[in-house]
Amino acid sequence: MDSKKIREKYIKFFVGKAHKQIAPARLVPENDPTTLFTSSGMQPLVPYLLGQEHPEGKRLVNSQPCFRAEDIDEVGDNRHTTFFEMLGNWSLGDYFKKEQLPWIWEFLTKELGLPKEKLYVSVLEGDKESYEIWKSLRVKEDHIFFYGVDKNWWSRSGPPEKMPEGEIGGPDSEVFYDFGGEDCHPNCACGRFLEIGNSVFIQYQKTDGKLKELPQKNVDFGGGLERLIAAVNNNPDVFQTDLYIPIIRNIEQITNKKYDGNKSEMQVIADHMKAATSLIIDGIMPSNKLQGYVLRRLLRRAAVKMRQLGGDLIKLSKLADQNEEVIKEEMERFSKTLDKGLKEIEKIEKIDGKAAFDLYQTFGFPYEVTEELFREKGQEINKEQFKTEFEKHQQLSRTASSGMFKGGLADHSEVVIKYHTATHLLHQALRDVLGSQVFQKGSNITAERLRFDFSYERKMTDSEIKQVEELVNQKIKDDLKVEHMIVSLDEAKQMHAIGLFDEKYAEKVSIYGIGPQSKGRYYSLEFCGGPHVEHTGVIGQIEITKEEAVSFGIRRIYAKIAL
Repeated sequence: MDSKKIREKYIKFFVGKAHKQIAPARLVPENDPTTLFTSSGMQPLVPYLLGQEHPEGKRLVNSQPCFRAEDIDEVGDNRHTTFFEMLGNWSLGDYFKKEQLPWIWEFLTKELGLPKEKLYVSVLEGDKESYEIWKSLRVKEDHIFFYGVDKNWWSRSGPPEKMPEGEIGGPDSEVFYDFGGEDCHPNCACGRFLEIGNSVFIQYQKTDGKLKELPQKNVDFGGGLERLIAAVNNNPDVFQTDLYIPIIRNIEQITNKKYDGNKSEMQVIADHMKAATSLIIDGIMPSNKLQGYVLRRLLRRAAVKMRQLGGDLIKLSKLADQNEEVIKEEMERFSKTLDKGLKEIEKIEKIDGKAAFDLYQTFGFPYEVTEELFREKGQEINKEQFKTEFEKHQQLSRTASSGMFKGGLADHSEVVIKYHTATHLLHQALRDVLGSQVFQKGSNITAERLRFDFSYERKMTDSEIKQVEELVNQKIKDDLKVEHMIVSLDEAKQMHAIGLFDEKYAEKVSIYGIGPQSKGRYYSLEFCGGPHVEHTGVIGQIEITKEEAVSFGIRRIYAKIAL
């Protein structure tokens, strides 16, 4: 059974359970001010999990392409990927455990035909309800495992004690496929078990330092398509599925080497090139900042692995379905950097763990490459020292990721919501001053500032920046009302709401209007999931602090609320 068949079966199964299929979100969100990438199917649905009415109702299903930057160093172990497709179904205050768990069991065992004896489940310690449901489905006692909140509690920040104010979460119940092997348990990393689905019961929110019940109980299921194919084929290697086999065959041809014996390197190349191509299609270009930096890191890590296999770096572009020239140009540039790195290694007579990490950071050399090169010289590297430096780097990355790569509107603090509404005013003010060719191309908000990317081909003048700033502050001073509406797609078009109409939208859409102005027209009207302030007067005066280029045709503005 291939990926297309499994995807179709899943959607059809839940549509048959009265779910409405919704369009997948963009890989690089257009209107999410707190994240760089769409990293899960639930990410665009956070406002609705909190109680906002969804245009398509309370039961939803889709298949969502996802990217997770934090998994980049895990790729190469047959199961981790940065780019993947997540099958998801949601209940927004409708059904709960007694419907969800039997449905997932039915889908896995009847629709996909997975043998029951090969499926294991996990539940949170103390979750008797889920345990009894699994028992009623005749799951054997020795196939049910209990774990603590470190394994069977889900929130984007981890267990309850790590959840920030406003974060939502709850207990979950995972399903694992058993490929056979040494005696262990489902959460062991030995490779015997592979998690293929997770039903999360989002019923809590961190409020005043404590977990409090949400007004509604939600279900959020996610099942990795690549992993489901691996289970159906009884092969633990996700890179031996139809989603990756064509890429692996191309790598074999380019390098004149076989997958067997070179799995780790080819897995990294296959995943990174697939992810890179998808990001480029979504409008990202290699750079040293934000999404562009992640794209550059993917390409360069793939290039190092290609060099290890003795392949031509420039031929990496042949693995891309589209945008060959973008990748070719980046590889030509990196080829020179890589050569410099190799020459730098030749200069070092004795290398320690810190120097190995510096080579990793500066030139993209994985530890294994440096270790192999110095072993040839009869030297041994202090691996523990390298690990210490690497862990310092990871901790810094996690700190940044807690805000930069976190999915959805996780931070619903008052100041972040103010900034979110301010981005809508800024968007319209830019269009008023610079012209209707201006469109949002991304945004990021912290409690300290907003960052807004938009399409424009030249640097703004000081006068234009001042005009935009004054216009935004006038609309704040006017204390305009902010209204949320759920309307049909045709109505949104007739109202001239700002959106990308070549994108796939549902029959009903969520829009926010700031106004109204004369003749019933809103000053700002955009497709958006929220949340927003109720009226603009509470925002406070906005000060534009910086305007700069991001890439060709894309500009960036930083602004903050003046104290």
